[in-house]
Amino acid sequence: MTDHWQVHAIKYADRNTRTRRDSFIFDDHPADPHGMDYFVWLLTNGTHRILVDTGYDAAEAVRRDRPILRDPAQALEALDVQADKIDTVIITHLHYDHAGGLDRYPMAQFHMQESEMVYATGPCMCHSVLQIPFTVDHVCEMVRHVYSGRVVFHRGSGEVAPGVRVHRTGGHSRGLQVVEVQTADGPICLASDAAHYYENFMSGKPFPIVADLEDMLEGFATIRRLAGTDARVIPGHDPLITKRFPTDGTSGFVWRLDKGPTVSC
Repeated sequence: MTDHWQVHAIKYADRNTRTRRDSFIFDDHPADPHGMDYFVWLLTNGTHRILVDTGYDAAEAVRRDRPILRDPAQALEALDVQADKIDTVIITHLHYDHAGGLDRYPMAQFHMQESEMVYATGPCMCHSVLQIPFTVDHVCEMVRHVYSGRVVFHRGSGEVAPGVRVHRTGGHSRGLQVVEVQTADGPICLASDAAHYYENFMSGKPFPIVADLEDMLEGFATIRRLAGTDARVIPGHDPLITKRFPTDGTSGFVWRLDKGPTVSC
């Protein structure tokens, strides 16, 4: 098995009614429009496939009034992948848009940070404002997977497969982890919500939903170090991904990330 991976971003939703106030603390133009894209990521090395995050489904879209463009599990079929055949899923954190539809992956082991499970099920969730990014059904589903032996917990850094490692950064959520992926063209870092946008880490602007501001700011340095260059940091929600990286196939909603951007950052 090679430790060089191909990396694909699959877009399943967008939200274009947001402003910069929703994306940045300390911004000079808080009322300006600022859209957000939603992705899951698929890693392939010829023999093995790893899914990073599971997105959210149509039922969650209705509950939160945040429509999806396509079901994330079904969208995998654009890459000839069946959700029920995937055996490894990395959950970067348990927020609703990263950990929905877990039951769509019946063969999978789920990799997450121990501290994220503690956060999502502990006394912090007695505060309603901290509950907002979580959906209790998603969290309970993950607890069931713990009891059935399908969760691998990491403490800080750990290997998921040769060439794929996770690293806790915290910040946006207590147990947020990023994914370091070795490719034929060098490492990339799937930052997930350690940086929603390029501007978060390149300009040092924190995202407003934050569990620990110091962790978030230190996480900006971590993702840059793991990637080696800013061009190989992949933010979790930036629409610029769809403009800087080449499309993969004919679907119109998949982008190839491992070869680096075709448009400079």
